[in-house]
Amino acid sequence: MEYSVREVTGFLQTHFPQAYEGKKEFHVEAVGARKARVRQSFSGSQLRPGGTISGPTMMGLADFTFYVAILGALGPVMLAVTTNLSINFLRKPLPADLIAEAEILKLGKRLAVGHVHVFSDGQAEPVAHASLTFSIPPQ
Repeated sequence: MEYSVREVTGFLQTHFPQAYEGKKEFHVEAVGARKARVRQSFSGSQLRPGGTISGPTMMGLADFTFYVAILGALGPVMLAVTTNLSINFLRKPLPADLIAEAEILKLGKRLAVGHVHVFSDGQAEPVAHASLTFSIPPQ
């Protein structure tokens, strides 16, 4: 059974309100078919010298988006955690919203493996690519 944007967002707002505080401002735009799309609102606090968005900002968005894809596929899984995240920064992101698109490539009983492309709003090519593995707790 797949879960909707509304169900996933409600779960996150209840159990992970920190994802919506401060300068993060994550917005789940789509969930389904082992995929998710999340937008992170732009904030000047994300910028590094030279006008680029920081690596930790993009890594956090990739991690969050993959977790959203898992929630969309499995429903409320409180203790699913990142066991590996590898990211390649491909080009300089614009000072704009970031959009991440996750895809789960393998969803097993104990592990989820997949990748996330991060885009700057308005750019066709990704600014980063992350490969992730999450550990899924036994039910």
